[in-house]
Amino acid sequence: MSVPDSGPRPPAAPAPFPPGPPMMPPPFMPPPGIPPPFPPMGLPPMSQRPPAIPPMPPGIMPPMLPPMGAPPPLTQIPGMVPPMLPGMLMPAVPVTAATAPGADTASSAVAGTGPPRALWSEHVAPDGRVYYYNADDKQSVWEKPSVLKSKAELLLSQCPWKEYKSDTGKPYYYNNQSKESRWTRPKDLDDLEALVKQEAAGKQPQPQILQPQPPQPQPEPPPGPPGPTPMPLGLLEPEPGGSEDCDTSEAAQPVEQGFLQQPEEGPSSAAGQHQPPQQEEEESKPEPERSGLSWSNREKAKQAFKELLRDKAVPSNASWEQAMKMVVTDPRYSALPKLSEKKQAFNAYKAQREKEEKEEARLRAKEAKQTLQHFLEQHERMTSTTRYRRAEQTFGELEVWAVVPERDRKEVYDDVLFFLAKKEKEQAKQLRRRNIQALKSILDGMSSVNFQTTWSQAQQYLMDNPSFAQDHQLQNMDKEDALICFEEHIRALEREEEEERERARLRERRQQRKNREAFQTFLDELHETGQLHSMSTWMELYPAVSTDVRFANMLGQPGSTPLDLFKFYVEELKARFHDEKKIIKDILKDRGFCVEVNTAFEDFAHVISFDKRAAALDAGNIKLTFNSLLEKAEAREREREKEEARRMRRREAAFRSMLRQAVPALELGTAWEEVRERFVCDSAFEQITLESERIRLFREFLQVLETECQHLHTKGRKHGRKGKKHHRKRSHSPSFPDLRASGAQRTCALTCIC
Repeated sequence: MSVPDSGPRPPAAPAPFPPGPPMMPPPFMPPPGIPPPFPPMGLPPMSQRPPAIPPMPPGIMPPMLPPMGAPPPLTQIPGMVPPMLPGMLMPAVPVTAATAPGADTASSAVAGTGPPRALWSEHVAPDGRVYYYNADDKQSVWEKPSVLKSKAELLLSQCPWKEYKSDTGKPYYYNNQSKESRWTRPKDLDDLEALVKQEAAGKQPQPQILQPQPPQPQPEPPPGPPGPTPMPLGLLEPEPGGSEDCDTSEAAQPVEQGFLQQPEEGPSSAAGQHQPPQQEEEESKPEPERSGLSWSNREKAKQAFKELLRDKAVPSNASWEQAMKMVVTDPRYSALPKLSEKKQAFNAYKAQREKEEKEEARLRAKEAKQTLQHFLEQHERMTSTTRYRRAEQTFGELEVWAVVPERDRKEVYDDVLFFLAKKEKEQAKQLRRRNIQALKSILDGMSSVNFQTTWSQAQQYLMDNPSFAQDHQLQNMDKEDALICFEEHIRALEREEEEERERARLRERRQQRKNREAFQTFLDELHETGQLHSMSTWMELYPAVSTDVRFANMLGQPGSTPLDLFKFYVEELKARFHDEKKIIKDILKDRGFCVEVNTAFEDFAHVISFDKRAAALDAGNIKLTFNSLLEKAEAREREREKEEARRMRRREAAFRSMLRQAVPALELGTAWEEVRERFVCDSAFEQITLESERIRLFREFLQVLETECQHLHTKGRKHGRKGKKHHRKRSHSPSFPDLRASGAQRTCALTCIC
């Protein structure tokens, strides 16, 4: 079923042809059925545009005309079998399997079930290339269809030997079955080509070159076996803007399908191909079925195509044709089904490869600079003061100098000068450190140099030293550094001397401490024997202490003297008094012993000694405790006596009160025996147990009574004279004694009156 024409086709209209070669504007010829208009400026009107092309199967691009001024698009060849790895076969695909539905003329011709081979017609493009037009599916191809090939051409296409060209253009031959490569031409290939030439010479086919007109139908050829169609080289166009144009005659020649190999071929059959083979005509002879490669997704397919370009070492400045010559025979070429995707991946690869090449060039330049820098840094004639002109005269003829550009050389030269200056400075520092260390070693080994040695003396000693005299670098040492080194050595000797003195002082202080500890031990021994206690005095203990050697060792040393240690020891014993006193009281309490005023110390000590706790007690503290307890006993006795005296005074006061209150009142001349019976039953009389005390108190009472009577008599006379004066003034009544007076006073008063 053919595509319907959009209008009448004028007679003698040539068939449309595939896109032209690179950098050549495509001829503005209409598709089949469209009259050829004059090429307009810009896009043609809608009424004159080609009709819509029926949808194509997946992976096949329909033929289309490019816009004005744009390079011709790279279209997929109708009926092209996708490339595959050797050894992975796929069933034979009809030639026009990729065309629109109904346009199956070529495939039918090959299979023997479609229209005749006369549907294909041969034409010549304006550039002189031959192309083929199918009147049924309205498609044009550069490659000669299999239905038009002779038997010899089909046999030639099935020959395992293929011709390729190396990078230098020299042809070589590769057998895709035995994986063999050779430079000499195989005999089988010569025989097949001779057969093709013989057949061409015998038949003398005349190509039908027509003017633009619809193709005439031809009788259908007998059905033939299906076979793959090789890809024309003319359809493999470079990317837009390519810098190289392929030759028209070379572009018109088909490319051998090197990737259509026998089933036993492996992927390595095409891996070694670096250039596409030369064009060879094939005959319509069926090949074994092959299986194609498959990728899980489009990204992996694109990556496989890029890896193919990388494996073939396609440079970044290669054109599309040059790249295709290098990769078209590899099975990975068919990873991307669309030619536009191949070009897109190729452009991406070129951009990436360009970056990589720039990076490689940068790395090479960097390596060259590093090599030059390392060379200059290690060369003995380069110093930090070498001029660039002198370096150029010295190293200008060397390759390591010439490969680096002038600008980079100057940068390297500056870096080398900086490095050498730093290196020389570091070497000078190392030499200085070495000389200082050597001089220190020599000074350390000279026993004649001490902390009191002067610089002039040290110089004389150094000149006499063989190690210093034989070391020329050390003799050329900076004088200031030598003086600093000597000064540090003298300071080190001074520190050693000071450390030795300090060690001697430490030893002396240690000995003094040992002497004090020994004397302290001696005091402990005296305390254990009872000679030293808390009540001991230095004068008492000196005769026993002065005869011991430990006392003599203490004499003359600074710090605490033997007397100080003795006092400290006694103070410590006295500080234990309160604790030991409690222990002694506990012992006395347990023993039921009480210290009285008349208790002897021997009895006290005898009671204490029976307790085991007394072993740790100080004898002086025991004596002090006894004295303390004895003082307390005496205090208690004095308090008892005072209390007894108070009670006696109270009794005496009660007895006097009894005598004073006696009725009738006692007179001055009364005897004790006369009145004793009157007071026997009184409690105050009984409280005074001693009769002598009663008599004494009675006599004292009479004396007091007598004294009071005398006093009262004297007072009464004075009072009487004063009373008379009062009576004369106030009253004339007679004067009487005060009735409120006490009984004794009244008795005394009555006696006086009588």
